[in-house]
Amino acid sequence: MASVAIVTDTCHYLPRQLVAARGIHEVSLYVHWDGREDRESALPDFDRYYDHLSSTPSLPTTSQPSIGDFLAVYEPLLDAGRDIVSIHLAGGMSGTVGAAQQAREQLGERAPRVHVLDSESACGGEGLVVLAAHAAAVRGTSAEDVVAHARAARAELKMWFAIDTLEFLRRGGRIAAAQAWVGSALRIKPILTVDSEITPIERVRTSGRAFERLVDYLRTRKDDGAEGWVIQHIQAPDECARLVARGREIFGTDPVFVSEVGPVIGTHVGPGLLGAGAVPLSYLS
Repeated sequence: MASVAIVTDTCHYLPRQLVAARGIHEVSLYVHWDGREDRESALPDFDRYYDHLSSTPSLPTTSQPSIGDFLAVYEPLLDAGRDIVSIHLAGGMSGTVGAAQQAREQLGERAPRVHVLDSESACGGEGLVVLAAHAAAVRGTSAEDVVAHARAARAELKMWFAIDTLEFLRRGGRIAAAQAWVGSALRIKPILTVDSEITPIERVRTSGRAFERLVDYLRTRKDDGAEGWVIQHIQAPDECARLVARGREIFGTDPVFVSEVGPVIGTHVGPGLLGAGAVPLSYLS
């Protein structure tokens, strides 16, 4: 067992079996929908949630973990003699990383053993930073070295995603950087990234063109030497499978992971998302 434990939230959307196999510890965000509150990590799958999201006139809400949620994960790890690197959803999108910092401050003399890192990303981008941190931790390096390795991976990370409409971002108030696009939202397919907050990259006219731009992006990542590639989607398994097939043609390898984005992020971008990104493989091994 590595002396440094990796803690994260649930907004990376790594495959659950991968999280379990790597021994990565999670603190769940919450979704409030259809008269109930659920930990995102407790949902068996996302189908029922997305069915509700597509049919409800009122947008469900999401919330960050409490300080107590973080302490419930941190304290047993510290008691076991492990230091912690805690990596979270971009602070420009959520107060999760701030709650992690507040929990750290409540640990008193043990606080220096907890290192909280803003991934400045979300979904697959956050997941790749988490996997980079885990790769460093299993080599037996110090917590400071794990943080440095994770930050270096983040500097090399790029992740794009195409969505069907800006409507969910508009309804959730998460559209500031792309506000100028709202007027033509029904006539475009936005391509976005996360750089501390959701940021527009370009807009295209059709879903087919958005798909081909993601393929072009994968080629660019391959040319840049970033061969640790990933694909994510929301309720778009066929398009996801097509993009994975194109990625295999480009890289000659399988993706690091393929997964579906869950409700906390999905509430704000809506069904139909298709995303692709990569980092150099050296950060993941």
